Amino acid sequence: MTPTATLIWLGNILFDTAGHLSFKAAATGGEERNGFRRWAVLLSDRWIWMGLAAFVAEFMLWLAFLSLVPLSQAVLVGSVNILAILLGGRLLFGERLTGRRIAGSLLIAAGVVWVGWG
Repeated sequence: MTPTATLIWLGNILFDTAGHLSFKAAATGGEERNGFRRWAVLLSDRWIWMGLAAFVAEFMLWLAFLSLVPLSQAVLVGSVNILAILLGGRLLFGERLTGRRIAGSLLIAAGVVWVGWG
């Protein structure tokens, strides 16, 4: 990939990860509510809006990225966001990392390097 495509790809990963982690923060924070009241509380949560903004930015970067690299390559290297989200979940929410998840993550990382820059 070109340096420009690589920078756009990194920005895409950053915003995609921020969007997922923001939605997780909104979904797990606050009071327990059910039904309509739960949605009303979520819509007033800053994390929801930060997540939406991050996904809008991610969408724009994804379109720019697709204009620079073949779709088959973009989708494969784009899968590295799974690693960033996995690490963010661990660091911010204390989510469990099992041996299988770590092994799978290493395989994804190896595949991204092989396909993206090989």
